[in-house]
Amino acid sequence: MNFRFISLLQFVLIFSLLVACKEKGEKPDAKKTPEQIATEALSGTGTAQWTVAGGGSVTRDGQNVTSTYATFELFLNAGASKTYSTRNAAELFDANGTWSFAGTNFDKIILTGTKPAATREISFTQTGTTLRLDFRIPLPGARVDGSSALSGNYTFNLVKK
Repeated sequence: MNFRFISLLQFVLIFSLLVACKEKGEKPDAKKTPEQIATEALSGTGTAQWTVAGGGSVTRDGQNVTSTYATFELFLNAGASKTYSTRNAAELFDANGTWSFAGTNFDKIILTGTKPAATREISFTQTGTTLRLDFRIPLPGARVDGSSALSGNYTFNLVKK
């Protein structure tokens, strides 16, 4: 009986040593940077599609202008080049371009292009399946084709498609 106990004790000790000496694999750092978190809020891990249709809304200077942008869609890509594209933007946004964060707070983006919304700081707030964009188009530079005035404070409440 004493021999069995010693054998069992030896087995436990050898097993414990093997487990303790086992090479531990490196675990990837699961902590995300503020920029990664903000990028995922806008575009997930690939491309996110945001739209007014299905529950979104648009206001300009506090007035509801949703009907003008009822079919507006915004596609944001999280790739290395951070591209975007739009549909039915009613002369406010370019059809496509790139986007970047404005500063290091990662709560504002800037779109490239020549339309009135381009090169403006656009504040964003993402909650669940909604994305809110707030920005201002000042005069001058808010005229399209010399006639349509697009200046004002805009709020786009978009839903994920």
